[in-house]
Amino acid sequence: MNRIIMLSLGLLVVASCASRKQPDKNTKTTPREKTSFQTSQHWKPVTDTRADIAMVYGVGGNPSDKRKGKSFEERVQSWRERGYTTHFMTGIAWGEYQDYFTGEWDGKWHLDEGQVERSGDTIWHGRMVPYIVPTANYLKYIKEKHVKRVIDAGIDAIYMEEPEFWARAGYSEAFKREWQAYYGLPWRPQHESPENTYLSNKLKYQLYYNALKEVFTYAKEYGKSKGMDVRCYVPTHSLVNYSQWQIVSPEASLASLDVVDGYIAQVWTGTSREPNYFNGKKKERVFETAFLEYGSMESMTAPTGRKMFFLTDPIEDRARDWVDYKNNYEATFTAQLLYPQIADYEVMPWPDRIYEGLYRVSKDSEERAKIPHHYSTQMQVMINTLNHMPSSKNTVSGSHGISVLMANSLMFQRFPTHDGYEDPQLSNFYGQALPFLKRGVPVKTVHLENVSYKETLKGTKVLLMTYSNMKPMSADGHRYLAQWVKKGGILVYSGRDEDPYQTVSEWWNTNGNPYQRPSDHLFEQLGLSAGADAGEYAYGKGFVYILRNDPKEYVLQEGGDTQFIQVVKDLYERKSSAPLTFKNQLYLERGPYDIAAVLDENAEAAAFTINAPVIDLYDPELPVLSQKVIQPGRQALLYNLSRVDVPSKPQVLASASRIYDEDISENSYTFVCRSPLHTTNVMRVLLPAEPHQFTVTDPEGNAVSDVKTSWDTSSRTYFLQFENHPDGMHVKLDW
Repeated sequence: MNRIIMLSLGLLVVASCASRKQPDKNTKTTPREKTSFQTSQHWKPVTDTRADIAMVYGVGGNPSDKRKGKSFEERVQSWRERGYTTHFMTGIAWGEYQDYFTGEWDGKWHLDEGQVERSGDTIWHGRMVPYIVPTANYLKYIKEKHVKRVIDAGIDAIYMEEPEFWARAGYSEAFKREWQAYYGLPWRPQHESPENTYLSNKLKYQLYYNALKEVFTYAKEYGKSKGMDVRCYVPTHSLVNYSQWQIVSPEASLASLDVVDGYIAQVWTGTSREPNYFNGKKKERVFETAFLEYGSMESMTAPTGRKMFFLTDPIEDRARDWVDYKNNYEATFTAQLLYPQIADYEVMPWPDRIYEGLYRVSKDSEERAKIPHHYSTQMQVMINTLNHMPSSKNTVSGSHGISVLMANSLMFQRFPTHDGYEDPQLSNFYGQALPFLKRGVPVKTVHLENVSYKETLKGTKVLLMTYSNMKPMSADGHRYLAQWVKKGGILVYSGRDEDPYQTVSEWWNTNGNPYQRPSDHLFEQLGLSAGADAGEYAYGKGFVYILRNDPKEYVLQEGGDTQFIQVVKDLYERKSSAPLTFKNQLYLERGPYDIAAVLDENAEAAAFTINAPVIDLYDPELPVLSQKVIQPGRQALLYNLSRVDVPSKPQVLASASRIYDEDISENSYTFVCRSPLHTTNVMRVLLPAEPHQFTVTDPEGNAVSDVKTSWDTSSRTYFLQFENHPDGMHVKLDW
């Protein structure tokens, strides 16, 4: 039953969250670092997201900031005073570095160090903010002007984001000098040949590998001199996205650097809505792309044991509408949760633009408004869920053991095209992954750079690969792949081996190596002849199957994947005691949470039903449902009431605020909830019985009268709704 209850003044709880007892400063505790966000602004009541970490952006802020004023140290202190652990983030390829470009730092202009296209135009990130060629002098500036100051401010975690070199760049004088220094040869225009393109992109890759190594080495050494253990992280887009967006970045090679402590997987609507092909149709497939993006980031680091944060964004960089943002946020959010071994999150970037930005209210409307209350409420429920999301050994439903091989050189062949060879929308990658993912198979990705780690291929039964869109940067990986097949693995190689990069000067055709194509060396390791024909071959306890089709052919034409699917299915079922099962959903139980995605473009068009009492966490009303029906193309995040931990204990199960200072007595439950100002809190609280009275008070101890409540008898949960406050709303429930 719904009701609005006036509060009794005699039952007020007057303690303010701001006056909570602080821990003894002499007591050392390890701060919780599970959730984070990045901001270039100081603390404000409307952006108090209540994550664990505030990553304060830029010594000088973010180049796109419309408001400046407070110093870096003042911004850091404003978040610390509110209980946040403070870290530092800035760009390594761009940033608020005008004092370097205009000569204020060393008396010399450096705009010639920007990334330049063939036309002679500099690629800009913003006004007077070029994407940079990371020269030695620029890195000296980053270290001395930024990293040193940050460590002096007591920051012990540094994030250098987005080490990006555009594939279409490579024409600046600075880049030409780096070419000469690296190759010992005069610069060559990359548009003139595939080999020049390959060499150009290989250098771009190496430049940012070296840049991060140098900056992070300095950070750790300088921190050590001050008695600090400085940790260094790389927030980066996925290899899938950088390849599709035609950007070169070090990616998986950073795993070999001991100065890199972890990563943030920068996956969000903006990256995942990039269209791809499946069954002959080009369209946005946000959930599927996000699933593969998060997967490529997880597999890149899992064998190394490095820490990984997954990012989502409730909006995106490009101006859309609130309906679009909400739908795609649910898609990407669900995708990240389907990786149960990752349980650390960047809950959002740029809270100021999310809470204060003006965007269209719908696709066809020109009216712009701040975030709707229903969406900010839902978003905060989702964010607070991440504060509690456990890691899990459970696995996503479906047939496991199919993996797609990736390599950093995916980024090297994207731009420009040569000899008429096209790979539309990265179809040579998606052509191996989407035919299975769209049939409900939780396909994985594997990085060629990581095959030396024994954990990399663990669990893989059938490995799908091609060299039509990438090339091996060393021969080592082939030996590990051959050993894996010999022990019983199944390798399916798809490729005509006719793309123009097959003959670039690389290890397979230099220094006495006679191979025309990199696959010739791989096949030799597998006991096959160079240019082996299509068909099945035994090697040791395993098998190799060669299909003489480029994988793009599987998705560019309707029904183009028929033979590919059948070959893999037959091989999989030969290896596995279980059949390769096709379905239209992915489902995971993770602690008390149910996560599900129902796929469209599938032979099965039925909805997926979860028959259990659940709280729908994508509904801002937090309804209790006896079953949840999920339609194709939609996702769900549910709190399964049959899996409550300690069901006899009073507890907040779901909330659009973060809960503090809980106190449970025989007949009452009190707590403080905090969330941004001008947002609405909803919560569902598990209790032993329906409350006969409750109180909600604001930080000044005033009774709040506008409170909506209801009791659900079947679940023994109490629903409350009232306005949030960052200084804490106090709740007392009596039964």
